[in-house]
Amino acid sequence: MNTRKLLFYLLAVLLGGCVPVMSLHPLFTKEHLVFEEKLLGTWADDPNSPEVTWEFKRIGESEKAYKLIFSDDKDKKGLFVAHLVKLEDKLFLDAYPAELPCEPEDPNKINWPYNSLFLIPAHTFIKVESIEPQLKIRLTLESKMEELLKEDPDAVKHTSVEDRLVLTASTKELQGFVLKYADDNRVFTGEIVLNRKKSKDRVPDNIGPQQ
Repeated sequence: MNTRKLLFYLLAVLLGGCVPVMSLHPLFTKEHLVFEEKLLGTWADDPNSPEVTWEFKRIGESEKAYKLIFSDDKDKKGLFVAHLVKLEDKLFLDAYPAELPCEPEDPNKINWPYNSLFLIPAHTFIKVESIEPQLKIRLTLESKMEELLKEDPDAVKHTSVEDRLVLTASTKELQGFVLKYADDNRVFTGEIVLNRKKSKDRVPDNIGPQQ
């Protein structure tokens, strides 16, 4: 599998194997970022069994950013940088990979190191319905978004990269799009309900928010 496809599937880990909608541009500018302490911690669909978990940790004392560690029930993990974005009265998460598949500790282990120059950390968006007492979120899924774009190709600027849907709209355009379709199941699909649990995992501290 080539490195570009690995990037797509790394993001797919975040959604438990489903392919997310990716964006070249973030959903946020600094003035739209908020930080909620109550989001910190580990969340699971069943806090009493080793199922899929979402763990949020703070990145720095002054940064409005989170480390998001996604773990599936086979203990495979994904490490992401997440920002909580407030648009009008709605909350969204913008997440992108903290590390790309081309960034092992030993760069000599990369078969095609110059290929990595063409990779970028694509963004994906999640709607946050509530944080307490349960974390309720809605994901963007490629298959559902394609339904909307078939009906209205001009709903948001987009393109296709190796059969993957990629949004190309600017940050301002993306904000207008998610607000307009915030309650549309074709953009933010079925609700996921997570419950808080105690975290036992340690997470690397050497990542930071995108510049």
